[in-house]
Amino acid sequence: MQYLPQIAFLAVFAVFGYFIYQRISRIKSNILLGQYQDFSDNSGDRWQTMLLVAFGQQKMFKRLIPATFHFFIYVGFVIINLEVLEFVLDGLFGTHRLFAPLLGAAYTFALNFFEFLAVLVVLACVVFLIRRNVLKVERFTKPEMKGWPAMDGNLILIIEVILMAAIFTMNATDQLLQEAGHDGYPQTGKFFFSSLFMPLFDGLSVSALVVVERVAWWFHIIGILAFALYVTYSKHLHIFMAFPNTYFSRLHAKGKMENMPVVTNEVKMMLGMPVENADAPPAEVGRFGAKDAIDLSWKNLMESYACTECGRCTSECPANLTGKQLSPRKVMMDTRDRIEEIGEAVAKGGTAGEDGKALLGDYITKEEINACTSCNACVEACPVNINPLDIILQMRRYVAMEESGSPASWNAMFQNVETNFAPWKFAPTDRFNWADELKTEK
Repeated sequence: MQYLPQIAFLAVFAVFGYFIYQRISRIKSNILLGQYQDFSDNSGDRWQTMLLVAFGQQKMFKRLIPATFHFFIYVGFVIINLEVLEFVLDGLFGTHRLFAPLLGAAYTFALNFFEFLAVLVVLACVVFLIRRNVLKVERFTKPEMKGWPAMDGNLILIIEVILMAAIFTMNATDQLLQEAGHDGYPQTGKFFFSSLFMPLFDGLSVSALVVVERVAWWFHIIGILAFALYVTYSKHLHIFMAFPNTYFSRLHAKGKMENMPVVTNEVKMMLGMPVENADAPPAEVGRFGAKDAIDLSWKNLMESYACTECGRCTSECPANLTGKQLSPRKVMMDTRDRIEEIGEAVAKGGTAGEDGKALLGDYITKEEINACTSCNACVEACPVNINPLDIILQMRRYVAMEESGSPASWNAMFQNVETNFAPWKFAPTDRFNWADELKTEK
């Protein structure tokens, strides 16, 4: 019986660890279903981008009020979880507040600071719940946010409040047990915020206090592990995915469009321009552009898992602002839903993309992608460097090159570019005739 709590602790960790590992493996496999794309260059710039954008929250502060409260949750999440290290060691060794005798007054200061951060986390969560459900901020009420996405956003905020409440409950009852001189509860000094909750438990017996304190301790441990598993199914996976996603950011100018190397080389050869590896046999092209999620690059699929569903991209999209159906956030959510569906089929022994469905058509319509102005406003707005435009352009490339299904006005423009090297239907030699007219007027 002496080692029963430690055995239970290890069993809980093993169970949650197994399911978390399985889920992470599935996400990795889903991402790798995408096409290969090389992002191994400029490692120094990539580390800098990750530190500034993901760790430093650089792009978040373009909107000061939500960024400030998000910063409270972010810092609280990172620092408060340092206390979980003590929880883990206590669970493994069967101790209680292992660091308290070792650190003395520093331990008291650290726990008071953790509790202060916990108060800020609760405050931020309440503010965000009000913004979502009372003020109904427009970007959280778009059609793609109905149902589960809205519930997911609220649920995670409520869970965070409950976890912080468990910390205050544990520390409040712990202090009462210290005052009672109960064996196994070393003196830690006063914790300001949790001491405010002590009157709620003041009338309980010592044995009842021990039960409440232990329940709160176990609740927090299981809550953290359950949270870690839950976020792998949630938009809050961005907590972890933001770091690799920003590291593998596209470092070239945002307005630069990615050409297909096979097509580029063919055009160069037609124009008599030098081509790398010209003697090598031309690579076979499976598909021009993207019809389904597996036609996208692994980076596109990673971005779909890194999406925070914050809606900043959609709120900046000029097409969406003028009433068009396009929502860059929906494009990312649809991509994630589709690759999850494909990944599940593959895990059951099926073949990727052979279920009779496709990202284009079943999830995202031509009307949506044709509404895009290619302005890159969504790319600029994203706080974790996601690029919805790249997915849109690849689907439009498929429609144009595989289906010849672009709008008639676009096809006319494409033909003019091909024959006249400009969108206008007149010869290149006549392009500056307007300047001659100006000379005549003078």
